[in-house]
Amino acid sequence: MTDSLAQALPLKCGATLPNRLGKSAMTEGLADAKGRPTPAHNQLYKTWAEGGTGLLLTGNIMIDGRYLERAGNVVLENADDLPLFEAWAKAAQSNDNHCWVQLSHPGRQCPRLVNAHPLSPSDVQLDILSNFGKPRPMDEADILDVIQRFVTSASLVKQAGFKGVQIHCAHGYLLSQFLSPNTNKRQDKWGGSLENRARIIREVIRQVRKAVGSEYPIAVKLNSADFQKGGFTLEECIQVASWLTEDGIDLLEISGGTYEQMSLLGVEATEVRESTRRREAYFIEYAEQIKASAQVPVMITGGFRSREVMQSAIEKGEVDVIGLARPLCTQTDCSAQLMNGTLEQLDDYEQKLVLGKGIWGNNSSLDIVKAINGFGQVGFYYWQIILLSKGLKPDPSLGVLKSFFKHITNDFRLAMRRKRAMK
Repeated sequence: MTDSLAQALPLKCGATLPNRLGKSAMTEGLADAKGRPTPAHNQLYKTWAEGGTGLLLTGNIMIDGRYLERAGNVVLENADDLPLFEAWAKAAQSNDNHCWVQLSHPGRQCPRLVNAHPLSPSDVQLDILSNFGKPRPMDEADILDVIQRFVTSASLVKQAGFKGVQIHCAHGYLLSQFLSPNTNKRQDKWGGSLENRARIIREVIRQVRKAVGSEYPIAVKLNSADFQKGGFTLEECIQVASWLTEDGIDLLEISGGTYEQMSLLGVEATEVRESTRRREAYFIEYAEQIKASAQVPVMITGGFRSREVMQSAIEKGEVDVIGLARPLCTQTDCSAQLMNGTLEQLDDYEQKLVLGKGIWGNNSSLDIVKAINGFGQVGFYYWQIILLSKGLKPDPSLGVLKSFFKHITNDFRLAMRRKRAMK
């Protein structure tokens, strides 16, 4: 076995991850019309569990059914459908691995087709292809309600048998919106200073910890930075990470970007040095500083493609868990192969999934080309997830243009189905 990747990782709460490879959250879009998990989730996560990945993080599960990241999200608000979640947990942890539920609220990043009047700390609208409505600024009751919803959902996650929970504070979703001065213009105790902007996140963690107990893993996904002028910075991230460690988290996943700066989709921010790009891991230079301050195990997702780089990052102590996402859509057993040394390099379809060369490629200056390539790449991986959820093999031959239209059409279908079900 490859010692560094196969090594177990003990956590502060007393739980132990079986190895150093984790599947980061990817939105599945597989829920039924009312936001309930389906047999498709069970099949998908059983496949990933059998592939050897020690930690599986679910796609973002919504704490409030009125506000979704996209139609097709799973919603966990109460115990009504707990047997469905129990079946999912059992399938997803069928290989002595961990599966943790990622809990999230989209805030202003709730598509107009789902809800034209989303919530946010302030009324700063996200204007991308006119797909998002102007948010209503949250009042004190809204904030307290969101905190309680995170606590309720986390308690249900534990009750369902999942081995841990992750709170999503990255990628421009609601908790991330509170952190950023660009989206949090509040003048009360929930805005202004970093201490105030981080208050809701710290309160969520403290209350979730109280609800689930000291021996249950709690993780946080946090932006290293928003990569936007005036946004959440690396220096602020380092401070928030330190506070969250004090509040009792067990694992910190580092990512970056928002819908307006799509670092989360693999489009690297301009601030990332060329040396980092050559090293594959998009956020590793930030994670090193965060890890030194926070003194908590760190997971990085984004860019890892070679076993050599993964091993080196673990052995040098730069990162504690290697986060994989897109590769697991086309190589479901890549973790086992990486650990036993039979796989050196993961597939990297992003370089192939473009309209063409030059101005038609990933570095195009044309907005329409950027949109088709970007959303086409997202759609390619979404479609692999759908195939896996049906027990089918991946289809790497799917091109970027076909993926783009499949993705747009499927999301519209899911949104219309959701609207009909909610009437």
